[in-house]
Amino acid sequence: MKSYSMDLRERVLADCDAGLEVRQVAVKYRVSESWIRRLLQRRRESGEVAPRKSGHAAEPKWLAHRERLEELVREQPDATLAELRERLGIDISVPTLARALRALQLTFKKSRVCRGARSPRCARTSPRLANGSDRPGSTSVGVLG
Repeated sequence: MKSYSMDLRERVLADCDAGLEVRQVAVKYRVSESWIRRLLQRRRESGEVAPRKSGHAAEPKWLAHRERLEELVREQPDATLAELRERLGIDISVPTLARALRALQLTFKKSRVCRGARSPRCARTSPRLANGSDRPGSTSVGVLG
């Protein structure tokens, strides 16, 4: 949201100094009463009435390690986020690392259940489908594919 102009701030303060109530000034200029009170308080405490600079977020920790992160993903694209974080060697959380990979457009698929290529939980055929036990009276073999 854009800050109110200095012109508006000066007019609001002038009306407040002229004796108008905060509510009347708020209605006249279509601003909130709380904004006027905060503006008056800032002027009283510090003498400032100008808009403050907007606080932009600090640069992410991982940004300085961007090239190393890209290199690690190229070397081992099937590494988990926890493994990447360990190899990267900086103190960031796994969700932060996931956001970094998304920002760098580095994609890969992971499943906590399917860690290995031959994990029994990731088999292409389901044991229930193989023996037909999922459908009563069914004798056919079902294969997922």
